[in-house]
Amino acid sequence: MSLQKPAVFCNMAFDWPVLHWNVTYLAKLLAGKRIHFRFGKKDMDTAPLFETECSYVEATLEEFLAWTGRQTSCSSGPFSGYDLCKYWTYADYKYIAQLLEDKPENFQDIRWSDFGFSGRNGRESTLWIGTAGANTPCHLDSYGCNLVLQVQGRKRWHLYPPEDSGCLYPTRIPYEESSVFSRVNVVNPDLKSYPQFKKAQAHVITLDPGQVLFVPRHWWHYVESIDPITVSINSWIELDADHEARIEEAITRTLICAIKPAEDPGASDSWLNPTEAEVTSHETNLRYLNSAVSAYLEHQKTSRIDHRTPGTHGPEGILQDLCKRRKLQVNAELESLKSEPCESNRTDIKMKSLGGNPFGQSLFQVLPQSQETNPTGTAEHDCKDPLRENDGHCAGKMSVTAKDSAPFVDQEDPSCCASAPQTVICTNDLLDCVLNPQVISLMAHLLMERASV
Repeated sequence: MSLQKPAVFCNMAFDWPVLHWNVTYLAKLLAGKRIHFRFGKKDMDTAPLFETECSYVEATLEEFLAWTGRQTSCSSGPFSGYDLCKYWTYADYKYIAQLLEDKPENFQDIRWSDFGFSGRNGRESTLWIGTAGANTPCHLDSYGCNLVLQVQGRKRWHLYPPEDSGCLYPTRIPYEESSVFSRVNVVNPDLKSYPQFKKAQAHVITLDPGQVLFVPRHWWHYVESIDPITVSINSWIELDADHEARIEEAITRTLICAIKPAEDPGASDSWLNPTEAEVTSHETNLRYLNSAVSAYLEHQKTSRIDHRTPGTHGPEGILQDLCKRRKLQVNAELESLKSEPCESNRTDIKMKSLGGNPFGQSLFQVLPQSQETNPTGTAEHDCKDPLRENDGHCAGKMSVTAKDSAPFVDQEDPSCCASAPQTVICTNDLLDCVLNPQVISLMAHLLMERASV
């Protein structure tokens, strides 16, 4: 936990039974269970392909294998409308606890306890199965840090440090609990629309089977499958800093659920990611916000009593109660949080000094691209803060003409109309500013100060 930089572990999982979980094995293990697959075109566009723009089918892994093997039996199945040469597919974010609820003995095949997280196994893990080209849009996770084991095939990870957030044009559209997306397609960027991205420092690594990648808190990442079939398993590790992050996420949900439905009550929920159950009511969102603030204050109180430094800004401890709300059925969890704050039993991790270079043959740091041959180098960052620099952007591309600095024009004065700049600021442009992570963080601190009085 003291690394705080992306790193790859080479020898931690060599004896884990889960390394046998290739797709053929999983097809037998799941015994015909139907799961959702997401489809996208392999054509490379300059815009990110968000999950709201993908198509979906429900199928078994046997049908998936038939499709990837180009068997004739697939001509009338759920994959029949998709040409393997033109489309990729992804069975992503599949919770193993749900997939194998009738086979809990298989949870022990995954041994995150080897990393020091006692008792953590497949029950707290997620399965990912994809074909070449399958990808996750660039985003950061609001909660925790991430451990990822590659089981079959290879995946390429593009990682960016938290300080590059201004270069990645964060957005909460589409909205998903705990995910802040980038408006940039990092592998084919539109630098005319997002000029600051050229200053972002990419850390790129190809993860091979048997290797485990550590993704630190708030590191941006874009992930793509590069082999015909890939299987990976991850676990999000909860941190003390998540107490404050829950307040920020509660503010975000309250604001976006109040503003977007008001735009057009009859419109479809295209702004809501498919992983989100529904638009929750304002009353429910406020209750969760109050619960999150209460939990944070209780955590701070407990930390002071125990003479521990509050874990607001670093990974000093782990929350073992799985309060992190990542791609869960939101409505069900919000119901459980209405009447009481989130509580946890904390297991503290004492952060030790690294005492020199911890990297070596079995543990290596994921370096910036320009430093791949220079392990001792340091990256130069010059990302302008979109809230402080007037470069025509506010955490995302604003659909405004070049004369957007002109004064406000009275629309009732006909004499002004001829020379008035044609501005087209939509709700999403407004939300990209209001829900910018820096703005939400400031709001959370003001709320915490108010609540602690």
